[in-house]
Amino acid sequence: MEQIRLLKPSEIECRIGTIGEKGLTLLLYKDARVDMKILDEVYGPLNWQRTHVMIGNHLYCKVSVWDEAKQQWISKMDVGTESYAEKEKGQASDSFKRACVSLGIGRELYKAPFIWVPAGKTHIQKKGERYITYDKFQVREIHYNQEREMVGLLICNQEGKLIYEMQAEMTAIDVIQRELQRTGVALETVLQRYGLHSLEEAPEEVWQRIINSLKKTKSKGCAA
Repeated sequence: MEQIRLLKPSEIECRIGTIGEKGLTLLLYKDARVDMKILDEVYGPLNWQRTHVMIGNHLYCKVSVWDEAKQQWISKMDVGTESYAEKEKGQASDSFKRACVSLGIGRELYKAPFIWVPAGKTHIQKKGERYITYDKFQVREIHYNQEREMVGLLICNQEGKLIYEMQAEMTAIDVIQRELQRTGVALETVLQRYGLHSLEEAPEEVWQRIINSLKKTKSKGCAA
């Protein structure tokens, strides 16, 4: 089967988990449109399909993709939960998204860090007995290591101000992968420039040269 790519910042939604006087927590999500886009991208629009079936009182979704090497359909199934608005539509969408996670789409979000935004970095109001905010949040940058784990995350508000930053300890290769994501430079371009077949075969001094060169390259995304 094809390798499912990792989610880009623009494909991740930030939703409020809890909110109180001292701050709020954020959760990271993907929506069904992102799943369909990635399935189209990886397998082609005509090489995947979804079906829904009721088992007991629960709606399940089965997502099948065509494996060219095996010449057969590979399927994953999961159950959905109801939404507050449209019960059937909510279950259908949720079961589809969960089945796509089983295929590997957005699975990295399951290992997202605990995201706490203190009150000083957001506008929290008390309305009756509840605390609310009208702020919107978006992922500015996200970086992964070779194990497809999140090692860097920047979140900003609607004004473009940084309100959350996470940087984990990274190897030189992780840093290179992060810089490739930030700049949009292709790995193949770097390997060709330094006469390499893979990053792993390069000595430490070459890793540092690659990192220094990439850090001088402008970001492809929004400015800090």
